[in-house]
Amino acid sequence: METIKIENASKKIKDTVIYENIDMVCESGSIVGLIGKNGAGKTMLLKSICGLTDYTGGEISVLGKKIGKDVEIPDSIGVIIEVPGFLPNLSGYKNLKYLADIKGKIGKDRIFEVIRQVGLDPESKKHVGKYSLGMRQRLGIAQALMEDPEILLLDEPMNGLDNKGVADVKEILKDLRKKNKTIILASHHMEDIDELCDKVVVMDSGKIIDRYDK
Repeated sequence: METIKIENASKKIKDTVIYENIDMVCESGSIVGLIGKNGAGKTMLLKSICGLTDYTGGEISVLGKKIGKDVEIPDSIGVIIEVPGFLPNLSGYKNLKYLADIKGKIGKDRIFEVIRQVGLDPESKKHVGKYSLGMRQRLGIAQALMEDPEILLLDEPMNGLDNKGVADVKEILKDLRKKNKTIILASHHMEDIDELCDKVVVMDSGKIIDRYDK
């Protein structure tokens, strides 16, 4: 099933082109790799897909709804973009509970489950402000997963993870693909792209310059 459809999408800030003429389709049960140098437009494109920033031309549809027209923020989407932001004086569990209570879709058992899934202790009282970068990244992944979204947008999700953390995340993503989720994975690491992705989209200077199936 087609879950994300991008048609001739562009974004400009004043006279600066961030990305332009982007055409892209993502389907359920697939992992799409998004690669390119810093400044290629990957992160801003992901932000546009999830409604965190607007786009200035074309159309972006998620689960059949046009972003900025039918909905501002799409439903059923989990996101890691840049360094995950948490309340530093709360534990990992309390951070996720605070966020979960906004929508009220999940409770303690599900939050504990995803925290364990990413290799953290849900009962730890350690404040997130004292977490390592890798621990914060793991908690960010748990946040993205906790409401069981249909779509995941992951911008460099392996950043700060040790070898075991990278292996754990790869297994989580492979399992999610089996469960028919749609994943866009932006990464500088070609080994991650090669191992995980069904399709690859290459961006440079705000444009798609290549695409291929794995």
